[in-house]
Amino acid sequence: MSCSDLSIGVVSDWLVTKAGAESVIKEILHLYPQADLYAVIDFLSDMDRADFLGKEAKKTFIQHLPMAKKYYQMYLPLMPFAVEQLDLKSHDIILSSSHAVAKGVLSGPDQLHISYVHSPMRYAWDLQHHYLKESGLDKGLKGFIAKWVLHKMRLWDVRTANGVDHMVANSHFIARRIKKVYGRTADVIYPPVDIERFSTCINKEDFYLTASRMVPYKRIDLIVEAFSAMPDKKLIVIGDGTEMEKIKSKAKSNIEILGYQNNETLDYYMSRAKAFVFAAEEDFGIIPVEAQACGTPVIAFGRGGVLETVRPYGVDNATGIFFDNQTVSSLIESVRFFENIAEQLLPQACHNNAMRFSSGRFKKEFSVYVTNKWNIFNAEKKIYY
Repeated sequence: MSCSDLSIGVVSDWLVTKAGAESVIKEILHLYPQADLYAVIDFLSDMDRADFLGKEAKKTFIQHLPMAKKYYQMYLPLMPFAVEQLDLKSHDIILSSSHAVAKGVLSGPDQLHISYVHSPMRYAWDLQHHYLKESGLDKGLKGFIAKWVLHKMRLWDVRTANGVDHMVANSHFIARRIKKVYGRTADVIYPPVDIERFSTCINKEDFYLTASRMVPYKRIDLIVEAFSAMPDKKLIVIGDGTEMEKIKSKAKSNIEILGYQNNETLDYYMSRAKAFVFAAEEDFGIIPVEAQACGTPVIAFGRGGVLETVRPYGVDNATGIFFDNQTVSSLIESVRFFENIAEQLLPQACHNNAMRFSSGRFKKEFSVYVTNKWNIFNAEKKIYY
């Protein structure tokens, strides 16, 4: 029996905006259009929902709680309980896309559950101390309560890992995190990137670009500080978020902060930049891949998933360079080094490297994976009859 003939449930943590996790859901739904969609909450706009075949998720009670649309993350302590209330017992296969609680849905012994894990809950595991400090919750009574809640969530997170038959990581970096947290070996399938929307631009202009949500771990502040100390180099910053005022206060006259921009504007600047600067430690990191799709090399902090998506200077068909430390001095040193070797990082090499992460490649790999795991699972069931 082909998987297209089976009943499939697709589970997301939450559906609020279109980001990396939602791109995975989108491609899975296009692979299995007969699937039912589930999520803790679903506040997608009608325009965004079109990418999900017009499907509206079956939701939990959190959807109806006060201010859930804007402040849904404040209900995180309730989400483990909420996701367990989703009824998926009618499905042969459960496919979850999880960076928080989606993998925790309940399943039975005759159901195959494959979870595409973007990361174990970052704020509950190795990044707990960072998130608590940035949120002002590392001290006092509120801090104690937050740490206790995260402790309980870790217990739940490990327990529910046992209900997943197969885990798929979005990078080898995350596969190592999964091994550390759950003691499970995960297969790796890189997430889909919409490479087709980009064209290679050979004629670069004399500016650098960074673009991101302005939240602490993205380290846009570090990039702005570094370029403020290099007044002869122009930096354009695209994005918005809680760090906006802090970042503006650090910017000198050689830095242009454009705020939020649509894809068309972002693509325009990304294709013409001499390099894209990336200072975060990401699980995978889609935007450095998008920059390479434009033929733009990347200057990145050498930790996390970016080590798997950027070919460093020194190897054949290099597409960027890494800086070793999340410090202003380390980034400045890398930018100056880049200027000496920039002509050796060819736009076509960047584009060709980005093609390894196309949406078409993801759909093919994921479809083959699910079919193989279902055939094995189904064959094992028949042994007992």
